[in-house]
Amino acid sequence: MSWYDPDKEDNTIYNVVVNHEEQYSIWPAHRDNPLGWRNAGKTGPKPDCLAYIKEVWTDMRPLSLRKQMEEMERNPAPSLSEPEAGIFDEPSLVDRLCEGEHPVTAGLRSNNTAEAFKEALGRNYVHVRFTGTRGGTELGFKLDRPACDFSEANFEHATGRVRIEGPLTLDYVPVRCIAEIDLETLQGSGRLVKVSEIQK
Repeated sequence: MSWYDPDKEDNTIYNVVVNHEEQYSIWPAHRDNPLGWRNAGKTGPKPDCLAYIKEVWTDMRPLSLRKQMEEMERNPAPSLSEPEAGIFDEPSLVDRLCEGEHPVTAGLRSNNTAEAFKEALGRNYVHVRFTGTRGGTELGFKLDRPACDFSEANFEHATGRVRIEGPLTLDYVPVRCIAEIDLETLQGSGRLVKVSEIQK
């Protein structure tokens, strides 16, 4: 009958292993490392390996948590007690884009030409990027063809303008995007209109 003796000396040779979160452990050297773990450069009896881990693993937090906390220290969230933060007064992105006209550009991935824009229009689905928002806000929507105007467009010579319009949902709010794009620069102006306001 076999039984476990806790006082029996452990003669196993171990590797110190570390994972992508910079967490340490030990693993028998004669066995393949578990998935996601790599050798940390220390091999020996269990006490030596544990002593090594105690020496090098001084911060028990996972690497991702450390990075997140460092980022929060560098860019702390504004305090709610600061009146200048204006957290409760700042209009939503939808409200801001519904207010007046905003600079826009045709949202084309690589080939920024009138011909590529024409192809997108032919697919009845376009992207418009509002360049004045923080980081830019790119919206994709299906064209409402009857509401669009291509009468002034000359795609072959990249002259004239197009007026495009279509529905989408932004931050759970149904809106319509309306934009006028100059074919030479593929830039222009645009705005959003809430569907609830159109139906009034």
